[in-house]
Formats: sequence, C-alpha cells, structure tokens
Amino acid sequence: MLPDKPKFYGRRKGRTIHKAKSFLLDTFLPEILFKTGDDFFSSLGEKKKYCLEIGFGDGAHLAAISKAQPENGFLGVEVYKNGVANLLSLITGINEAREDMSTQKIELLADRVDNVRVFDDDVRLLFSSLPDGCFDKIYLLFPDPWPKKKHSARRFVNPENLRELARLLKKGGILQIATDHHTYKCWTLEQIRDCPYFKWTAKTSDDWRLPPADWFETKYQQKAVREGRKPVFFEFIRV
Repeated sequence: MLPDKPKFYGRRKGRTIHKAKSFLLDTFLPEILFKTGDDFFSSLGEKKKYCLEIGFGDGAHLAAISKAQPENGFLGVEVYKNGVANLLSLITGINEAREDMSTQKIELLADRVDNVRVFDDDVRLLFSSLPDGCFDKIYLLFPDPWPKKKHSARRFVNPENLRELARLLKKGGILQIATDHHTYKCWTLEQIRDCPYFKWTAKTSDDWRLPPADWFETKYQQKAVREGRKPVFFEFIRV
C-alpha cells in the first residue's frame, strides 16, 4: 500500500492567470517539468553544481540566480500555480500575449539557458525520487511562518524534513534559510541546534543580518522591508 499523501496547507492557485502565462503553462512547462521517477540530473546534463529551491514563490530568485549561474543546474519546487507561471515568464521573457504566441515555444527553447527544472507539487512527494548527496545547495527562502502556536506543526523546518534535506545535500553542502518573521527565526535556530546534521556557519552578526554575496532580492523581501520587518539569512553546512 502506498503511503498517504501528506496534507498540504496553503494556496495552490490565486487570481486568474492571463493569456501569456497560461500559454507558458500549457506549452513550456511540460518541457521543463520534473516528475517523480524522472532523472533530474540526466535531463540537465553535466553541471558544475546542482541546487534545489523549495517554495520559489514568484520565481524572482530562481530566475535570477539560474541566469547568473548557467554552469549550475536548478530544481525549483512550488505548489502555487500563479508562482510557477510567473517563473516561466521570467526565464523566457514572455510577459504579454502576442498574435504570434504559437511560434514562441520554438524560439524561446532555442535561446534560453536550459538549466532549470520545475516540480509543481509538495516537495515531500519528491524526496523519495532523489538520491543521497545529490545537491550542493538547498534554498528555503521566506517559508510560511505559521506564527500561531497551534499551527507550529505545519512549519517546514522540522526534524523530519531536516533529515531529508541532510540526506539530499552533499557533505559540506549548504542549506540557506531566509525569513523575516521573529518566531520563525527563533524556531529555525532551535531546530538546527537539536539537529546533528547541520552546523550554523555564522561567525559574526553580519553573516546572518546581511544577504550572501550571490543574493538576489525577492518581491516578498522588498515588501517585508517596506513594512519594517528585517530579514535574516541563515546558512547551515551539512556536517
């Protein structure tokens, strides 16, 4: 008997997705869609490093870093359909409908950097399809903090998920977690403290108060700063 599908909390779809992005979901997403049982690494070919971004939101970080690092391969995971559509728009440059939309698929496949694959469901369904030590870096950027105490079990950073992330990371690999929520900051450090697989790399306060050198700002991060919340940028090494 197959295990029960884990319960997912959160939105899967938002506002109406307009024509250009709907076109990309229909015609381009299947070209880069990763399914359980697929070989992610063969689909990309040989890359210098392989990275996983869990919950890529509107795709701004994943689109920017994949373009800046064409030598690396990226697997992005996002359940929210509108966010997936926005990522496709960012990595193809197609953001409005045109009369010749039907011909764009061939053009964008010929011109783009082919180093991104997308899994559009709960990342926990993906874990069993991925081998040990396959990623050099894992990003978890601004996850839902579920601030109410009664909802704390929904937080992604927990012992079970940390074990899986540790399994997927190479020794010496990096788990990067960003959050702007005080409760989640404390929660993350508590969970890592009790986890034997990771060690916090920070030596000074600037190491977690300032973004990493290769950081790309997200739309959510900009909103947090405008509203007076200060993001932190934790990096944990797989030991």
